[in-house]
Amino acid sequence: MARIVLLGLVCSLARPAAAQDRVFQITPYLWGIGVGGTVRPLAGGPSLKFKEGLSDILKDLDSAFFLSGLFRQGRFVVLADYSGSRSSRDGTVPGLGLPVTGRLEQSSLTLAAGWRALSSERATVDYLVGLRHWDIEARARTPVPGLAGGLSVDFTDPIIAARTNIRLNDRWSVIGYADLGGFGAGSDWTAQLYATVNLKLRDRLFVSAGYRHLTVDYDEGGPGFDATFSGPILGISLQF
Repeated sequence: MARIVLLGLVCSLARPAAAQDRVFQITPYLWGIGVGGTVRPLAGGPSLKFKEGLSDILKDLDSAFFLSGLFRQGRFVVLADYSGSRSSRDGTVPGLGLPVTGRLEQSSLTLAAGWRALSSERATVDYLVGLRHWDIEARARTPVPGLAGGLSVDFTDPIIAARTNIRLNDRWSVIGYADLGGFGAGSDWTAQLYATVNLKLRDRLFVSAGYRHLTVDYDEGGPGFDATFSGPILGISLQF
């Protein structure tokens, strides 16, 4: 059963170097990705593998919404990100030729807070801790009773994160971000990496492009879900 997603970016473009005492930033963004993984709807039941490229995702996507934000007061930093999407695809059951409709809905909300450990004219480094909440629903329907299946789970992962912003000149900067979490508290584990190149269009307005990789592995001995999302990101940021 095919899966999706245009997911979304925790890409917050803080001012590259010597920052203001207080900054609030909002970033709508797109994440066009390939996605692959496995869904196990029932304990001991069969696993459904999926792999989908960007062209398939664009064709199957029903709806999506992505938004991130950043707040900084002095050295105190808060990051927030919400992404949600829904996709569906029609196909046939392998070997049987029966029609099947697959659907995947997912949303994630990430909140993290931390401290700016380094702040210079050329670079900043932030260390953060926080939570990422997942809500995932996957369904496969056929006209034959007993052949339908589904998975509906929600869980919250603790995460630890680091973020750096390197100023190249007055207009260009590079951001790198990494987090690791889960640790068996929600999922078995989750990890994320992204990097962006950022251009200052004018005062308080930035555009960014880069690449993001996110993975999650959830297994509570019953239903299970693991997935990897990777692909290019594009966002625009407005600071207040």
